[in-house]
Amino acid sequence: MRRTAIVTGASGALGRALVARLKAADILVAAVDASPSFEIEADLVLPGVDLADAASAEAAIEAVVAAFGAVDGLANIAGGFVWQPVVGSEAETWDRMYRTNLLTAALVSRAAVPHLLKQGGAIVNVGAAAAADPATGMAPYAASKAGVMALTRSLANELRGQGVRVNAVLPTILDTPANRRDMPDVDPAGWVRPEHAAETIAFLLSDAAMAVNGAGLTLAAS
Repeated sequence: MRRTAIVTGASGALGRALVARLKAADILVAAVDASPSFEIEADLVLPGVDLADAASAEAAIEAVVAAFGAVDGLANIAGGFVWQPVVGSEAETWDRMYRTNLLTAALVSRAAVPHLLKQGGAIVNVGAAAAADPATGMAPYAASKAGVMALTRSLANELRGQGVRVNAVLPTILDTPANRRDMPDVDPAGWVRPEHAAETIAFLLSDAAMAVNGAGLTLAAS
């Protein structure tokens, strides 16, 4: 039986790279995104899904199960970034970062776990290396990503011994069109390419990573 995987935030650079990597491994892939419309080479495409809404997150998981019959892997890539110093920051910014980066991962994981428990599998969340030592203006984003790592370790402990592993990748800066646009004066040579990050996520979703659980792997260019 072919393995199955769900990729949230699938329309972004990392999401697209991971979908392509998983498809190359003959995995059935469900691509989920908040974007109302996007084209991608996936076996199931679910656009316009508000993953920060519990009912919508659950409905997305049920749609995948109805289409594939099972869930073997989940990659929580959906997220966003805002640069805003704490002094003068807006409450809406903190709420948006929490909902976009942490709540989405929590709600989708909660909905997917009962299905993952049936045959075993893995969850991979996307945190951020910047959460360990956030620079000026990074607090709202870094706080939410630190929460992603806390979610990862707590859920890994909660599911330990039940056949479901939970890990996270912690990229430094991903080499995406958006980051190149927002940081035109920074040399992207030291950034992490999406396809390289996707390779690590695919590994963590695979049986080859059976001994890895509750880890946060920092991704940095060599």
